[in-house]
Amino acid sequence: MNEQTATFVGRPLLRREDRRLLTGRGQYVADLVLPHMLHATLVRSPLAHARIRSVDLSKAAAAPGVVYVLTGADLAKILPPAPDRQYLMPAKWRAQVPHKILSPRQPLLVADKVRHFGEPLAVIVAESRYAAEDAAALAILDLEQLPAVTDAQAALAAGATLVHEQFGTNLIGEFTVGKGDAGGALAAAPHRIRREFRHHRYSAMPMECRGVVASYEARTESLTVWSSTQMVHVVRSAIATALDVPEARVRCIAPDVGGGFGVKGHVYPEDQLIPFLARELGRPVKWIEDRREHLSASCHSRDQIHQAEIGFDDDGRIVALRDTFIADSGAWNPIGGGIVYNTVAHLVGPYKIDNLSITARNVATTKSGNAPYRGAGRPEAVLVMERLIDLIARELGLDPVEVRRRNMIRGDEMPYHMGIPYRDGEPIIYDGGDYPAALEQTLEALGGLDAFRKRQRAAWQEGRYLGLGLGCYTEGTGVGPFEGATVRLDPSGKIHIASGACSQGQGMETVFAQITADMWAVTPDDVIVSLADTGAIAMGWGTIASRTTVNLSSAIYYASEALKKRVFAVAAVLLQAKPDQLELRAGGVGVIGEAGRSASLKEIARVARPGWDHLRPEGIAAGLEETHYYEPPTVTWGSGIHGAIVEVDIVTGQIAIEKYVVAHDCGVPVNPLLVEGQVIGGTAQGLGGAMFEELVFDEHGRLQTNTLADYLMPTAVDVPDITLVHQEFPSPLNPLGVKGLGEGGAISPPVVIANAVCDALQAFGIEINTTPIKAEHVAMAIRHARERVANVRQKS
Repeated sequence: MNEQTATFVGRPLLRREDRRLLTGRGQYVADLVLPHMLHATLVRSPLAHARIRSVDLSKAAAAPGVVYVLTGADLAKILPPAPDRQYLMPAKWRAQVPHKILSPRQPLLVADKVRHFGEPLAVIVAESRYAAEDAAALAILDLEQLPAVTDAQAALAAGATLVHEQFGTNLIGEFTVGKGDAGGALAAAPHRIRREFRHHRYSAMPMECRGVVASYEARTESLTVWSSTQMVHVVRSAIATALDVPEARVRCIAPDVGGGFGVKGHVYPEDQLIPFLARELGRPVKWIEDRREHLSASCHSRDQIHQAEIGFDDDGRIVALRDTFIADSGAWNPIGGGIVYNTVAHLVGPYKIDNLSITARNVATTKSGNAPYRGAGRPEAVLVMERLIDLIARELGLDPVEVRRRNMIRGDEMPYHMGIPYRDGEPIIYDGGDYPAALEQTLEALGGLDAFRKRQRAAWQEGRYLGLGLGCYTEGTGVGPFEGATVRLDPSGKIHIASGACSQGQGMETVFAQITADMWAVTPDDVIVSLADTGAIAMGWGTIASRTTVNLSSAIYYASEALKKRVFAVAAVLLQAKPDQLELRAGGVGVIGEAGRSASLKEIARVARPGWDHLRPEGIAAGLEETHYYEPPTVTWGSGIHGAIVEVDIVTGQIAIEKYVVAHDCGVPVNPLLVEGQVIGGTAQGLGGAMFEELVFDEHGRLQTNTLADYLMPTAVDVPDITLVHQEFPSPLNPLGVKGLGEGGAISPPVVIANAVCDALQAFGIEINTTPIKAEHVAMAIRHARERVANVRQKS
């Protein structure tokens, strides 16, 4: 990129999207109103595990306004279930990692057996949503209740009830990764700590729940589908497969989407069912998920149990780590081994550990399926590693900060080879960063370690309990397989960018306008950005896994470089110069060193069009457009350190966050304002998962937290002011030096709060190795600690 034209990347520009979103001109799936549109409601199971004897819809079919009813048994005769695995780990990974992955095929409507609370059994289509919901209440369900499988550890026991009988086991995924000799190093280690860590189940709570609208055009035998999805091309492919039609006859669009965070990052049954209904009935059909449905039937996340053992020497230097963990996959496993392997790949974090052994298992239970939520396997890994660091410190009487200093990879050791493969099959190589510097910057922003320890000791003397907690992470970002961009010089002289990437509030239209403006020496207002529409570009992957800025910016760069050659070839004729004598200049092309000789992009587009009197040189095709599909060689590695000072009320267990700091590296920040928004927003979600949000099931597997009155969310008063420290280590792996950052904020908060509370309550000897960390849990731990002390005194 010409440095003289690089004027917009790095600027904190306001989001262009907000012009419509803040003035009520945004359009979400629920806003769509099509002529003669029908409304669908799903009849969902009130049981978590049951054999279906019958589903009687006769009364529902006769209800006012009802147009069509369909049971799972009826649908099974017409359509196949969903694909058995939406994300297949690449062959290079499969060749290196011994594994077993079983992925049951999820039916669009259940025909034989219910496997989780809220699973859809039938669909009602009516003239209005009210009529459809009233009719759904008339469905008569005859269900034979079966034992629920709510505990992933118990699900592996001999004789456990099977969720999927065809497999003969509830173990639906397993793999082992390692390096060195973990067993031998642990046996020889001067010190060893073994603990169980549990990261609870919760879920993304986007402001907008899921929704699908589909319209069928009989003349062209084509479907247009609007979905609040993060992956329009993947949804299009699933629809085409389910309905046995060419992909060219299916157009999928994600309009404005009110948050995704991973929960909308794969194909759901409704994405295929609603288009089927539209084709079957010849009328548009709309389905909008309500919050109760979202809590019970959209995918959940987290929910892992780790048995970890760490060996270390007298100085606190780690010599080995062994971890065996299980992930509660729920009834369905749409992502295969992706999330669980994310935990494996991120477990070691920013530390040097030469001997490593990790065994991961995916276990089926009678809960909603487990799929990504912002962080996707990383918060679980960081909980284990960062708690172990603090436990090492306690064992040796060291400050947890000092243990981190002694084990961190240094900046002068970059690039650093970790010795295990990433989930793309490539070796994990940290491509840049300075973790020790980030640690010191975090401590400085918290007010300094020595100053805090002094203040902490004084507070203890006063009966106040202050604690400092840290959480360090690394994050693989920009994962493949690819992302595409079409760059077109519009006849107006504007630059048009099209991609299958899907925005859910990240400000992509702004970010990619900034990037493109610098590449073409125009302003962002001269860039038209079209996203999340399969009609705009043939192939795409979507927006998940902190990957879009890395991959789409690279696709735009390479498409632009190819297109510039054609633009310069046409401009050379127009300006009577050679292409190598030209440069981009303020919305046009000019001759280097001659200020008066230039042509606007609009003029160049005009003479490059097909037809009479064009000025294209021989070999230059008509029209100025290029498409590039960028396939990243591997991931870039972002990183961050979160730190917090908290005060704990030992009577109520309430945790007050006094100060919260995030130091992070996302490579080159395209728009610092949006970078800060992403980090702060992610941190707020992480704090919600740490202290408030929890999905609770009864002994029969029925969800108890199925409204926002029961499923607690953080409010504005619960989220502290967050101080940000920006590092900038450009990645050498892509043209712009960018790294992803969308998930980083959500990764560390649970372990930061756990470590801070344990630090505050040192006098009680309390360990917190399980989330969530709610006030009642802390108060109970303090009470038990006091009872233990009292019992010891009585015995003595």
